[in-house]
Amino acid sequence: MAPASQRPRYPLAKDKFSAYFSQFKSQTYNDTSSRGPLSGHSGLRSIAWNPLGTLVATGAADKTLRVWNPEKPNVRFSTELKGHSSSVEKVEFNPVKDAELASLSSDGAVKIWDVRTKACVNEIKGLGNANALAWAPDGTSLIAGNKVRKAFLLLLEPQGQSGVLFRLSPTQSTIISTHPQPVDSHQMAFCWSGKRIFVPTRDGRTRILSYPELDPVLRLPYTPAPGESTEFMLKGHTAPCLTAELSPTGKYLATGGADSIVALFDTKDWLCQRTFSQMEGSVRSISFTYDGCYLVAGCEDNSGVHVFHTESGDVVHTFKTAGHSEAVAWAPTRYCLAYSDLGILRIVGLSSERS
Repeated sequence: MAPASQRPRYPLAKDKFSAYFSQFKSQTYNDTSSRGPLSGHSGLRSIAWNPLGTLVATGAADKTLRVWNPEKPNVRFSTELKGHSSSVEKVEFNPVKDAELASLSSDGAVKIWDVRTKACVNEIKGLGNANALAWAPDGTSLIAGNKVRKAFLLLLEPQGQSGVLFRLSPTQSTIISTHPQPVDSHQMAFCWSGKRIFVPTRDGRTRILSYPELDPVLRLPYTPAPGESTEFMLKGHTAPCLTAELSPTGKYLATGGADSIVALFDTKDWLCQRTFSQMEGSVRSISFTYDGCYLVAGCEDNSGVHVFHTESGDVVHTFKTAGHSEAVAWAPTRYCLAYSDLGILRIVGLSSERS
């Protein structure tokens, strides 16, 4: 831990944010045993901290699933979890169990791991072209999503067939329930009560569904045109909406899209309060600081990782990168950011990183 005199006052003031992080240099966590090139889309696909902020998991396109000790960047102090036969698309720690990790692969399988023993304690197969995964806040169930493969998209869409959401249990090897969707879904987020789930879709909108029923929660306050849905959805993008993230305070829902925009919605009135448009390329991940005061977006952008002030929308700092940074994750208890850079994990904000 940093000495008391070096720690920021929480929450870190907007006008002091950049000066504070200018004292740090990022730490590199290089996986020398990687089985393929680690650049662009072939690098890290997902990053996740465990609930205490003592471990960081990474999933990569070369099938590598690894758990790192952020205080020890050398790969020999990390743990590789072997078993997936294809790209690891998503990693998520159980929000109430510090050593239980879920990983989702494009091979259509979710694996549940005990990271202390390196054991795969459960596996659920048959999820198709899987691309999204989220734990319920109580840690007793998960939602996984898949999408129609592009080669068949135009053929299937007229029949109303699209992606599917699956309810899963970390202790059960079969799917609890299957829920076909009217449009492909992307990376979803739960509300903190666990009673609702926010599901971004390919048409640029975000659905608000009940959980565990996965039925629409809100309806339009007017009669729509014939043939149009009565479901109320959040509209914030002109291209596919790829990810959603709820702020730790529950005040805002952020969504990121292929239109290079992050939209911020007030969860009381569901109005879009502001948009962040400084990125270039599709926004594939979003992360809030533990206090909800700042957020970052991971995207196909060579200009660095931008940190935004949630209330004003201003860019308060930019972490320089050598290339794309599509995966980002703030630590759950402190101002410490993990992000990908040319397929390699970097972390900034640790006490050992001070210049």
